[in-house]
Amino acid sequence: MFWKKKDEGAEKGPQNVPGMVQQYLINDLKIDPDFAPLLKAVVHRDGEAGHLIRLYDESDAAARKVIVQNYSGLNQHPEVVVYEGTFDEASKKVELTEKNKFNWTTTIFSEAEILSKIEGLTQPGSTVFFYQARGANNGGPLGKGCNIIELNPQYPGKGQRKYNIYTADVVGTQPVDKGQRLWNSDKPKEIAKWVIQGHHKRLYS
Repeated sequence: MFWKKKDEGAEKGPQNVPGMVQQYLINDLKIDPDFAPLLKAVVHRDGEAGHLIRLYDESDAAARKVIVQNYSGLNQHPEVVVYEGTFDEASKKVELTEKNKFNWTTTIFSEAEILSKIEGLTQPGSTVFFYQARGANNGGPLGKGCNIIELNPQYPGKGQRKYNIYTADVVGTQPVDKGQRLWNSDKPKEIAKWVIQGHHKRLYS
């Protein structure tokens, strides 16, 4: 009986970043230990050169409408790749090159600061947005898009409230568009209390 030789060039779908690669990110590239596990990896097995690997943020990919299936699938979407390189489990050697700068860090505002920024809107149609770590959206430093607060340009028209509240995806550091309107309110304190519920440190996926 003949056994089929293992395909050394096989690709793996999205997975957690291998431990030795995470350690390289932390120890050699000085990535914050809290951020390294947030990345995902796609791997192309290569018996001679070690494994080829690409690292990406799945929330950023979702915000860009990119479906990541495997390593070669990202050939058409280089904008999604944060790091690219090789790793070899036998030699414990890792080499990565940064392909796109990703903004992991952002200011987390207090409820009072959020309220101040909302109340600081003075021009009809002006907006302020706050990154979110919870919700149905994607992208941005906190992983779940953002909330956008707009000073309603139709206020104080009949039946209009002062503020419109939206949620949106984020690509890079900016909302993709105004997003989806959820509700409106005349009460900035109420809005700030709602925003702060998801405006916190990014959670592991």
